Amino acid sequence: MRLDVITLFPDYLAPLELSLIGKARREGLVDLHVYDLREWTHDRHRTVDDTPLGGGAGMVMKPEPWAEAFAAVREAGQAQLGEQAEPLIVFPNPAGELFAQATAQEWSSRQWIIFACGRYEGIDERVYEHLADAGCEVALASLGDYVLNGGEVAVLAITEAVVRLIPGVVGNAESLVEESHSEGLLEYPLYTRPARWEDPRGVVREAPAILLSGDHGRIAAWRREQAISRTRERRPDLLEPGHAES
Repeated sequence: MRLDVITLFPDYLAPLELSLIGKARREGLVDLHVYDLREWTHDRHRTVDDTPLGGGAGMVMKPEPWAEAFAAVREAGQAQLGEQAEPLIVFPNPAGELFAQATAQEWSSRQWIIFACGRYEGIDERVYEHLADAGCEVALASLGDYVLNGGEVAVLAITEAVVRLIPGVVGNAESLVEESHSEGLLEYPLYTRPARWEDPRGVVREAPAILLSGDHGRIAAWRREQAISRTRERRPDLLEPGHAES
């Protein structure tokens, strides 16, 4: 997978050198390129923003640098992947559709994604119109009902969620099947050794006996029941009618 990130703060993406994502890059499973949007400015102040037309607080990102940036990054990507290759262009945006595990699963099969990190009050709306008219596939993705200072944090989160689903990135692929949201449920409670633990306050806490039974069928049923119960308690919105009884 090729990933391109256009941002005003390239150093913000440094964590993508770490952990499983960094390992995936070193092993050639992910080809990541980070670009500074200011490379496509032409004044001595490297200006990327201006006051909003019609008045209002804050600043709006200008369309010219973005248009040039997309053209250059698209050209670079097609030089590598072939002239027929086209990216999915993702704008982290609180006005976008909620990014979910199903989205991560879908995007993990993509050949090429470009992330565009907005700042200030946002990006001139004509940038989206320009890309749509050019036939580009554009997605606005929101992490939740809150606002961040820019798109970089969201790109870090989305990239990790997507890349870890690429075959070969996570060593034990079975672990991806049972984790939270993989089946629309939160993950069941997890325990490890020792089975009997005395906490710092002197309280003895024991893991559920069923996990020590060796009966994998009963353990699987217990975990399913716990996942449904936890989802009902913490995220009832995830449970469709009749799901808990299925």
